[in-house]
Amino acid sequence: MALINVKTKEVQIKIVYYGPGRGGKTTNLEYINRIYREQIKTEMVSLKTQDDRTLFFDFLPFDVGQIKGFDVAIQLYTVPGQVKYNATRRLVLRGVDGIVFVADVQQSQRKKNIESLNQLYENLETYKLDLFNIPLVMQYNKIDLKKSDIPTLSSQMLQKDLNSLLKVPAFEASALNGGNVIPTLKKIISITLASIQEHLF
Repeated sequence: MALINVKTKEVQIKIVYYGPGRGGKTTNLEYINRIYREQIKTEMVSLKTQDDRTLFFDFLPFDVGQIKGFDVAIQLYTVPGQVKYNATRRLVLRGVDGIVFVADVQQSQRKKNIESLNQLYENLETYKLDLFNIPLVMQYNKIDLKKSDIPTLSSQMLQKDLNSLLKVPAFEASALNGGNVIPTLKKIISITLASIQEHLF
């Protein structure tokens, strides 16, 4: 739930990038950090394991202006992708307001995409949150691989696997090249803001 400070008229919104390991969650935040460098008030925090995967989270707060006279600050996090860090994933989801699910379009990752989405559903239940009722955007990442010899999943297959029931906005993206990274971000911010506006006076 968004942190609303009536006294200072500030709203803090938490958006989490979730998905399988090495799917591009951190790459999304790194690209956003470069593009919005001037608007971002603090440095991005990135904690890495020995094999250079995100162990805890990336945290990237920046201001997006006002709604109903309240200053809005967005905090962006990623979860660690590896299954063995699920307790940390669950912890990062605490207090989440919106989620970007970053799926990997490689055929070899199909099972991991589905497992990660199912685990997201279960982890949200820990906080009595329903995946069907939380602001959510799908991102089908690494679309640039379609130009290579690496077998990839079609968007239709990804929609069937991950979004046939949820029916949330979805973007094909290349976090590495910045393709659809900002539209994904803008969409999750807009639907998250819409969902919390009713809680503002």
